[in-house]
Amino acid sequence: MEARAYLRNARISPRKVQIVLDLIRNKPVDIALATLDLTPKAASPIVAKLLKSAQANAENNFSMNKDDLYVSECFVTPGATMKRIRPRAQGRAFRVLKRTSHITVVLKEKE
Repeated sequence: MEARAYLRNARISPRKVQIVLDLIRNKPVDIALATLDLTPKAASPIVAKLLKSAQANAENNFSMNKDDLYVSECFVTPGATMKRIRPRAQGRAFRVLKRTSHITVVLKEKE
């Protein structure tokens, strides 16, 4: 049995989120939350909130034991990119790409 949590269209680059997800993959939930709490990255609070949501899904929807949960999968995929214009010298315009992310966290119970 597995419990999932999704976050769609998070306004953070997938590249920044991937660094944080690599820290918590295949770790128990309590250790993963402690790791995220002490990691000084912009994606840490976002991923921590998503991990807590997946933990709540596991407990409430699937009656899983919260002490046996671990992060079996976590990945990020790029979402829609917002294109903006930044004025530059001599009347030119440069494009600014504001990237978004779709983040997925999957929890499983240890056998």
